[in-house]
Amino acid sequence: MKSIETHIIVDCTPEKIWDILTNFEEYELWNPFMTKVEGDAKLGAKIKVQIRTMRGKQRIYHPIITRFEINKELRWKGKSFLPGIFDGERIFLIDKSADNKVAFFHKELFSGLGVKLIGNKLAENLSEGFEKMNLALKKRAENS
Repeated sequence: MKSIETHIIVDCTPEKIWDILTNFEEYELWNPFMTKVEGDAKLGAKIKVQIRTMRGKQRIYHPIITRFEINKELRWKGKSFLPGIFDGERIFLIDKSADNKVAFFHKELFSGLGVKLIGNKLAENLSEGFEKMNLALKKRAENS
């Protein structure tokens, strides 16, 4: 298993972060990494996610939302065309801190046989995108 884990502190409420995260229609307006998400923001929904790596590569995948805890956690899991070869689970956690700020955690867990072959390169390609998305989310939440 391979993971990418990032986080950022945002000066807003959990509700604000949740509203931005689950408003898929507006991702292309603010998100430099996850440039388009189509589908319903609800448990069990199959969505279409388009990402753009910082090197300009575009990828599309079709995960299923596996956890939907309002103002706390959003997860979706995608599988390669051959399950067990390369699977990924995207995790967004929203944690209210004592100083009326929010700790936002953005993670991905990769599993499958293919991870051993490309896991480190994958982490390199995606980590910067996670960080850029976090900063864009912070800016959107704090300035609206």
